[in-house]
Amino acid sequence: MEKEQHSNTPTLHHSNSVVVGIITISDRASGGEYEDLGGPALKRVAETSGWQVLAEAIVPDDLKRIQETLRSFARQGCGLILTTGGTGIAERDVTPEAIRAIMRVELPGFGEVMRAESMKITPNSILSRNLAAIVDGALVIALPGKPSGAVECLGFVAGAIPHGVALAQRIPTSC
Repeated sequence: MEKEQHSNTPTLHHSNSVVVGIITISDRASGGEYEDLGGPALKRVAETSGWQVLAEAIVPDDLKRIQETLRSFARQGCGLILTTGGTGIAERDVTPEAIRAIMRVELPGFGEVMRAESMKITPNSILSRNLAAIVDGALVIALPGKPSGAVECLGFVAGAIPHGVALAQRIPTSC
């Protein structure tokens, strides 16, 4: 995977056939208390990478709402669903639990790589519970809520995304 800088937005070079849904998970952003910055940051990377952003949402830190939105985006045709927020250790951070309750299978390598690479940037990344899983035929990647962390973590795993989406959607691949 190559990265290029363009207006501080990395470009991820790979297949452009990825259809994306982006979910910001935050009580405060969903309540209008502050502007969502994580979702738009991920959208810029996705669009710069040639991916089609099909759906976007801001939802509170609520298991049922997160699960409903994930399943809705998968039904709409999103092969990749990126979430930002709710992966820390605060009491309301429930994104991993929401995903694990409805996933078919977890892909532990994604979380391992995101944490290992993030440790080179900040020691606090060890507290993150980033993960990836297959939910209803979509590859779901749970990213940090901090916009820079979300973009960095997406960059760390981007090379595996097109193949992961194909496998999630049961599209024949060369592997």
